[in-house]
Amino acid sequence: MRSDTAEKQYELICVIVDFGLGSKALSVAKKAGVTGGTIMLGRGTAQNKWLRLLELTDIRKEVVLMVCEESVGRSALDEIDRVVHFSRPKHGVAFTMPVGAFIGAGSYDYQFNVENRGEDGVYRAVFVVVDKGKGEIVMDAAREAGARGGTIVNARGSGIHETSTFLNMEIEPEKEIVLMLTPAEQTGGIVQAVRQELKIDQPGNGIIFVQDVSETYGIVS
Repeated sequence: MRSDTAEKQYELICVIVDFGLGSKALSVAKKAGVTGGTIMLGRGTAQNKWLRLLELTDIRKEVVLMVCEESVGRSALDEIDRVVHFSRPKHGVAFTMPVGAFIGAGSYDYQFNVENRGEDGVYRAVFVVVDKGKGEIVMDAAREAGARGGTIVNARGSGIHETSTFLNMEIEPEKEIVLMLTPAEQTGGIVQAVRQELKIDQPGNGIIFVQDVSETYGIVS
């Protein structure tokens, strides 16, 4: 297995756009070098008083999550901006976060990389993206390794190993994102347990990425 992720800096790109634009943003990013991503459904709150009177205040949004090398991410965001026009009012937002570890699409060794990113935090956020129906399997494996709980979010994915076609139309299979906040000293064991149970190193079985957490609320020791 390779361990070259320790020599690279990865980041999580989050793009929030109106419903229907997520696939376009992801398609543009893939042309810029991003290997894939996950699209989640969300909603925004309109402030227009006439919309409130008509009870039309829920605006559907799409949240696009992508993990890639920093240099690729900058190029991808520039290309997405040319299509979405973030500078225009209500045309969406985007932001990035450093990723401490990235497993999937290459059989990398687990190694949390915090070089030049400050001291280790007390907690780390573990994200696991798998096919729909496997979120509970992830949680079972994580609990066996010491995780206390997590959150499963329904989503859909579009990656180089995941997209199929039907009647010349792309089908983006449903996904589940499992998010867990884990004590830093337990994270490695939890990640390895999920990795082995789900066979993450095999193409198309999912990805795991780990994010350092600066501050937490609502966690009972």
